[in-house]
Amino acid sequence: MQTWATHQISNQFDEQQNYNLFKTDLILQEILMRYNSSDQQQLFDLGKKVGSAEYYHYADLANRHPPILHCFDARGHRKDVLEFHPAWHQWMALNRQFNTHAHPFIATQSASKWVDWAARFYLSGQVEAGNLCPNAMTLGSIPLIQREPELWAKLGQKLLCNEYDERDLPIAQKKSIWLGMGMTEKQGGSDVRANRTFARPVAQAGRGNAYLLTGHKWFFSAPMSDAHLVVAQTEQNGVACFYVPRWLEDGTKNSILIQRLKDKVGNCSNSSSEVEFQDAWGVMIGEAGRGIPTIIEMANYTRLTCSIGSSAMLRQALVQCIAYTRQRKAFGKPLAEQPLMQAVLVDLALEAEAATQLSFHLAHCYEMEDQLSQAWRRILTPAAKFWICKRTVELSGEMMEIFGGNGYVNNGIMARIFKEAPVNSIWEGSGNVMCLDVLRAMQHDPDSVTILFTSLAETTAQEAVLQQEQDALSMLFQQNSENLQFMARRLVSRLVILVQAVLLKRYAPDFVAQAFIQSRYHPFHGQVVGMLNPQDIDVTRLLARSFTA
Repeated sequence: MQTWATHQISNQFDEQQNYNLFKTDLILQEILMRYNSSDQQQLFDLGKKVGSAEYYHYADLANRHPPILHCFDARGHRKDVLEFHPAWHQWMALNRQFNTHAHPFIATQSASKWVDWAARFYLSGQVEAGNLCPNAMTLGSIPLIQREPELWAKLGQKLLCNEYDERDLPIAQKKSIWLGMGMTEKQGGSDVRANRTFARPVAQAGRGNAYLLTGHKWFFSAPMSDAHLVVAQTEQNGVACFYVPRWLEDGTKNSILIQRLKDKVGNCSNSSSEVEFQDAWGVMIGEAGRGIPTIIEMANYTRLTCSIGSSAMLRQALVQCIAYTRQRKAFGKPLAEQPLMQAVLVDLALEAEAATQLSFHLAHCYEMEDQLSQAWRRILTPAAKFWICKRTVELSGEMMEIFGGNGYVNNGIMARIFKEAPVNSIWEGSGNVMCLDVLRAMQHDPDSVTILFTSLAETTAQEAVLQQEQDALSMLFQQNSENLQFMARRLVSRLVILVQAVLLKRYAPDFVAQAFIQSRYHPFHGQVVGMLNPQDIDVTRLLARSFTA
């Protein structure tokens, strides 16, 4: 049989699979050593699992076969059940096994529990991001439920359990459970005070008492979760927060009707829905009239997950680009040896490391109760979410382009990352909301600004350009409220870049820190990727540091 030359394939390479995501990540290993992690064997095991061809395949299947909503059974009985591809359950079970949903509340004696949790989220999110939504919401809900003794007695063990239970049953019959969140309504969006869902007490009003909720949620994440934390208006106390289970204790379904699933751009493996409450039963948690601060506490954790998740996407896309360009040849030598491609790759590598260093230091601050850590949490959580998630949206497109037409087809991870990236920028507060939250934090607690800037000054004093930038930012933050809001994106972006430069200066090798500082404080930075000065960059060491196969 004749072999046709047109079908002899050369100079084409598959995306990177079957590698240990932890073992090949020198930066992550350095971070874990810095924060005294004792969990590296578990992370090695997780990195091997998620990097296997098997789990890349599960990720592809879960996103190609999104969940299907079955509102009714064959005889017209309402059932509101979602059917997931088996690949989704493989990912959910894996993350449950490694406690991605609750590690800081399980490893309570560990001094690095939040950093070790961030590493789990970061490794898993490089390959399949959709299943991290229920993991993130369950994580964020735990501290709220812990403050409700009666609820915690019923739910605590099931929330912390690392055995996956996919069955749709009353909570009392399950081994483990997931919690979701319901805030967004059609007319309000980010303005939660405009919500119209109403809660009336069954008998006595107030915290710990039962209510019936009537209304509609426009985005209701992971509707197959066993319960959700929901905000609703009350007659006497304004907005309150409620724990609303899918099943009632008598074994009947709660009156939460799934109207439809959202047809999203990305995040396809995960279900997002619209629901209607028809006297749905719930229990008030938190103080009456303090529903927004209560749910925002949960959102602060999930905003941290957005930064880590976007850092994970940057990391995975960068690894794929480096692995591909080391093999693919053009004009007589590998793309990774072509100077112009090197300029693009090292710029992306600097961005990915800066995002990772910031995300993990922020996670470390969630372990600490000192004033500086509190300032970091309050100011840098929304700031990091704004900047890292925005940059991931832009840079995922740049990284896709490195693969040419192969990057633009749907049967590869680059296209999935490109479509997945925007969700973290939108979910849990859009970019504008994050910037305004930074300003509110600074205005509400000016002492935290002083504490943060004093700490940064210990490092910025070593670099004239950083010192000048900190001084300029300090002056700009003195503007009146209207001007501050107008410039908020500019100010927050500059703040994050300064913080990233400080972290790299403190913790990364000098060739990384100097390359970042020289490039990020160059007048052309940000106009397009790869506008670097070759004198400032040690290409060989930067790319070797970024990925060692």
